[in-house]
Amino acid sequence: MTTKATTKTTAKKSSPAKTRAAKRKAPATTKALQDKIVQHLRGTQGTYEEKATPQAWWRATACAVNEYVMAGLTDTQKTHSRYDTRAVNYLSMEFLMGRLLSNNLHNLQLFDVTRDALAALGQNIDDLLEEEPDMALGNGGLGRLAACFLDSLASLNLPAVGYGIHYEHGLFEQHFRNGRQIERPDAWREYGNPWEVCRPESAQAVKLYGYVETVYEGAKPKKVWHAGRTIKAVPWDIPIVGYDGGNVNILRLWESRATDFFDWDVFNAGGYVDAQAEQAQAETISKVLYPNDETDAGKELRLIQQYFFCAASVADIVRRYRRAHGDDWSQFPKLVAIQLNDTHPAIAVPELMRLLLDEYNMVWADAWSLCQQVFSYTNHTLLPEALEKWTVRLFEKVLPRHLEIIYEINHQFLTTLVEAKWPGDDAMKQHLSIIEEGHERMVRMGNLCVIGSHKVNGVAQVHSDLVKTDLFPEFHALWPDKLTNVTNGITPRRWLKACNPRLATLIDKHIDADWPLHLNKLQGLAAKADDTKFQQAFMDVKRANKVDLVAEIKRLTDIDVSPDAIFDIQIKRLHEYKRQHLNLLHILALYRRLLDNPNYDIVPRVFIFGAKAAPGYKLAKDIIYAINKVAERINNDTRIDGKLKVVMLPNYRVSLAEKMIPAADVSEQISTAGKEASGTGNMKLALNGALTIGTLDGANIEIAEEAGEENCFIFGLTVDEVKALNANGYSPYDYYDHDEEIKAVLDWLDSDFFTPGHPGELSGLKNSLLAGGDPYKVLADFRSYSDAQQRVDAKYRDSKAWARSAIINTATMGKFNSDRSIQDYVDRIWHLKPYPRDNS
Repeated sequence: MTTKATTKTTAKKSSPAKTRAAKRKAPATTKALQDKIVQHLRGTQGTYEEKATPQAWWRATACAVNEYVMAGLTDTQKTHSRYDTRAVNYLSMEFLMGRLLSNNLHNLQLFDVTRDALAALGQNIDDLLEEEPDMALGNGGLGRLAACFLDSLASLNLPAVGYGIHYEHGLFEQHFRNGRQIERPDAWREYGNPWEVCRPESAQAVKLYGYVETVYEGAKPKKVWHAGRTIKAVPWDIPIVGYDGGNVNILRLWESRATDFFDWDVFNAGGYVDAQAEQAQAETISKVLYPNDETDAGKELRLIQQYFFCAASVADIVRRYRRAHGDDWSQFPKLVAIQLNDTHPAIAVPELMRLLLDEYNMVWADAWSLCQQVFSYTNHTLLPEALEKWTVRLFEKVLPRHLEIIYEINHQFLTTLVEAKWPGDDAMKQHLSIIEEGHERMVRMGNLCVIGSHKVNGVAQVHSDLVKTDLFPEFHALWPDKLTNVTNGITPRRWLKACNPRLATLIDKHIDADWPLHLNKLQGLAAKADDTKFQQAFMDVKRANKVDLVAEIKRLTDIDVSPDAIFDIQIKRLHEYKRQHLNLLHILALYRRLLDNPNYDIVPRVFIFGAKAAPGYKLAKDIIYAINKVAERINNDTRIDGKLKVVMLPNYRVSLAEKMIPAADVSEQISTAGKEASGTGNMKLALNGALTIGTLDGANIEIAEEAGEENCFIFGLTVDEVKALNANGYSPYDYYDHDEEIKAVLDWLDSDFFTPGHPGELSGLKNSLLAGGDPYKVLADFRSYSDAQQRVDAKYRDSKAWARSAIINTATMGKFNSDRSIQDYVDRIWHLKPYPRDNS
């Protein structure tokens, strides 16, 4: 691999609008903000200064800020209407927005004046920011990426609408009971949310179940779907504020309601519960993110969720287009782009076909041509289980008309394109078919996405290459120009400027203040990497952030840790391929070494985890339990003199990540090579000066190329080596039998050392790695990982070398700006033009 200490990525020239915005002063004075906050405290919240609670102060502040947000939204919408702009419609099951007040204040250049205004009113802005609940609209990287993209689209003045589901409870609120994960509802909007606006005038009707009838209009057949049930989709709009004078776009989220949700006749007859049954059933659709699909009912609900938001979104897109263009469909592909974020919104393809065919009487060829021009698809995974498949039986029950359309899409695809490319090759047809034949016929949503889109992108270069060679090689042979790459990115506005103000202030002193829009300007910090004074200032910021996290750890877990230890952080969804259990095995090895030799010399280390496991994912929940039980034993063992601490922070979410990431010394990115599509936590941590310990997987490869491998700790099997190991037959017992340390720590899990009185409670983890075949090569990578961790220990002892590497990581992350990602989408897929809002 070619390594380099500084990136050569070319920065795009800023538009005149951005240049003007960067020089513009804040849009309000301290006194003006103070007056607005008091006005909303009294007039909107119905209280007064001496009586108001922190929650009331937060809401009043949000309402004051919303005046600027809504003014920007109005100007943006007028501009888009005036110029009849082409827009991208971003369909995603998740938008992990986190909190909005701090982000909006920074993007509006109002943070300092609002802080001062609140201080004049006797309020601390940091305390009020903690009053805001995280918007529970996502789970992990997929949803946070979507949120970063919306920020960038607005900041780059690009017309866009995000579409998703208005979850009442999101995923779940995570608690630990005796070390085990307990799921509780996340009531993030129980008392309303000041950032969202209900738009009942744009509600849509979504049909389900029923049957399809063929009727004739003269000699021409027409399909009529007689729905068995109709659900109302009610939109809630959340304004997305661009940075420093950018546009204000919209995230539109759909809430499910019954069309006739209250039956007076049943109620009056005494059926008080039955009268609301339809309402309860309808509202279930937008109740939670990812219902447990271990049961048939769960699978059905999940499919309905996906169709519900896709049908409402496509209908809304069509409504907006027809409002300006009527039944002239010639401009539709010129003005509309629809991005499918993973396979969850795949059903949008046959849904748009259904509307065009059945509602607007378009002929098949024209409808299909139009669909293929507007849809594009982002693939986020190489894992087969993440490429969704639904039974034909379920489709026929829930969406009978869509199954007919999918059959026809598949028939035309196989008999024309596939037959022309591979004549007479029935095996190839079977492989590429949308319908998978087997014990039970399945609909392959990944194949549907590829066939129905004009572009398909992976999210890191190695991932996109594997999409071409391993996942969809036949599709790549059929359409050599369809598959492309757009490496993921993160917004530096939230993930540095807002979440790490100490570091942002230090950066402001040394490079141009518009670096949050032009992240490549961080390259200027590389010249400071060997400057002793700057190193000290940089590491002082890191330590201050660690002190803050020490207090948060104490508050959440009552565990005492030292800010002088290495803070080694792994934060991501709990999944076997992300290998939190590899981290755990190394912790056990360190603990064992310390017990065997009390003088074993290591830099004190705090291993910090944040992760939620899907409720039905037993092994993931077992790993959480194992981490917590091991932590309980290690943290209370006086024999190791505090050299090792382990912390699993509960209810990992965006606002908690914003506290953990600035404090991280080490970033754990240890997925099995070839399994992590990209990762974005790796980018956030490196941007904030953490050193990556990682495999050559996903965006780790590009991070190492930008920062230089000497400023990371790369270990483990490569993608090709994993393939070779699989091809030659992998036996985890080879490592268990021949590595004494591996055997010792795995056998430890069979005992009751960590679960007194309950031997074998952690054995499931050992069994997954041995009898279960160790599918993600934990044992194969253990020794290399352990060696890399020793390099971490050695480097941290050299404070100047560590500081230099930390600075270089921050300085070279310009490539991983989500603005750059969005510009790549614009250039390669969407072909949008920026329209800075008119201030009218």
